[in-house]
Amino acid sequence: MTFDWAFILTTLPAFGKAVWVTLQLGTIVILSSLTVALLNVILLSLHKPSLTALIRAYVELARNTPLLIQLFFLYFGLPALGLSLSGFATAVIAMTFLGGGYLTEALRAGIQAVPASQLEAGRAIGLSRWQLLRHVQLPQAWLASLPALFANFIFLLKETTVASAVAVPELLYTTKNYIALYYKTYEMLAVLTLMCVLIFLPLSLALRVVERRLQHGQFGH
Repeated sequence: MTFDWAFILTTLPAFGKAVWVTLQLGTIVILSSLTVALLNVILLSLHKPSLTALIRAYVELARNTPLLIQLFFLYFGLPALGLSLSGFATAVIAMTFLGGGYLTEALRAGIQAVPASQLEAGRAIGLSRWQLLRHVQLPQAWLASLPALFANFIFLLKETTVASAVAVPELLYTTKNYIALYYKTYEMLAVLTLMCVLIFLPLSLALRVVERRLQHGQFGH
């Protein structure tokens, strides 16, 4: 088997655009998922049974429903109700729904890891529930949750490949198009693999460095 290197070079501009779409989609989804998770954690801190039950139901639904089914429901189901979304908007909404569930659990676990003695000390000096959450629980929960949060960031970025099912021109969509048009399967799979390694490996290493610095920075290292 010989690789058509000349053909691979002609596809690089298209793959460059696909990388940009992948990073753009992944960044939007990560930020929106983190926003959803923070909102959920704040609502959970109110200890309202109805809100707690609603958020738990959302988390279970988000984590136990395949992303592809969520995408198809939004992309093909909503037009029947008179609401049509672009493929990119569909991917953002579906992946935020999924990511919000996972990140909510990561932050919730971090908040539960805060020692009860610190909460009691905060109440003893007159801190309100909001002040406890803002100044005591969330900063520590953020540090404790960093490994889980960063792992989920990588997970969400990799899940952008599923968006190819609704015609979002990211990496997998571009790869499948070239394979269908030119039958250069091995070449295109090699380019796809290389692009994924170039994106995910440096990002994973960078997040690991950030995690170490943030977690040890509080001790002056």
